[in-house]
Amino acid sequence: MEEAAAAATNEENQQVLKVLEALKQASHDLQSNPTPKPTESNSIKALLELETESDSILSNDPYLSTLSHHLTYLKSIVDSLENSKSTRRHGLRSFLTRRVTTHEISRVAGSIESEIQAWIDRECIENLARALSSSSNDNNSHSSSVDEETLIQMLVREQVAFAIAELIRFNKDVFVGQVLIGQMIRALISMSSPSSLKVLCSLIKSIKSPLLDEIESNGDIFDIIKLLKSDELSIRVMAMNCVLEIGYFGRKEAIEAMLMKGDLIRILVELQRGELGGDLIEVGKWEEEESGGVEVLGRRESVRERRYLESHPFASCVARFAVQLEVGEGLRQSERRALKQEILKRVREACVSDAEAATIVAEVLWGSSP
Repeated sequence: MEEAAAAATNEENQQVLKVLEALKQASHDLQSNPTPKPTESNSIKALLELETESDSILSNDPYLSTLSHHLTYLKSIVDSLENSKSTRRHGLRSFLTRRVTTHEISRVAGSIESEIQAWIDRECIENLARALSSSSNDNNSHSSSVDEETLIQMLVREQVAFAIAELIRFNKDVFVGQVLIGQMIRALISMSSPSSLKVLCSLIKSIKSPLLDEIESNGDIFDIIKLLKSDELSIRVMAMNCVLEIGYFGRKEAIEAMLMKGDLIRILVELQRGELGGDLIEVGKWEEEESGGVEVLGRRESVRERRYLESHPFASCVARFAVQLEVGEGLRQSERRALKQEILKRVREACVSDAEAATIVAEVLWGSSP
């Protein structure tokens, strides 16, 4: 039943696309060659004919309502000129009227072309999102064994994900809504690959709090935290990057979910305790070098720190997360103070010794403002 409905929707979209491509070409031609004699313009004739034929098609899609209005307005301009043709006189006034009309026709044609391109762009990313989500569902319903077909499918899905991220960077206003709707984010998380998590980090940077609100409301934030326990190091590292991005851009609700329901601090303490962890305080953490430093998520990171993190990706990860909250964009100052105290409390609960607790607490206090 669902497959039949999807096929019907796809066929309808193809019909709409065919009409819109014709409208787009006519609009483009009209902008290139506007004429003060609209009834003699083949482009205008084509637009008006398509406006009549496509009215029922356009009215079914809310994204095309503005386009329908533009076509109706174009028709009214032409009708008005036709009605005033019998009373038109030669002279300066008539010349200026024709010039104004030519400009207005060209402007409306440009608006028509822009609306059509926006619809095509939305359809493009919806197709990509459907491909990403459907592939995810297919993979979940089959055996977990990895064969050649599965690997190829994974590579294709990763490329689809990267394409979506690039489209959002290109035009966030058009494409953000498509990311927030549907299963695309869940599909990225379920892929559980370094590439899919890299795309997720990119989307968080582009969309910021609105995307994190969606992730938090759907409970997907806990699946990201679970990836910090993955057997594969590259996945754990990319999950850590996602956690840091969430800390920087997330609002209070998202951060509280991570701390109080996701038990994030205990997991970070365990990672910091491991062989890939350690204490950046020992290599001059939080010191600012006069040369060679780089800006990372709102703070200065030294060369020595970056080199150490290459071999110890979870070093001082608790304090690094705390810093993201301190310098980030998602929290009010009062919320930062309260959440910082919550982090310190959970650090003391998660540590296995007073010495470990003292070290991490010192890093949190030293690494962020008191």
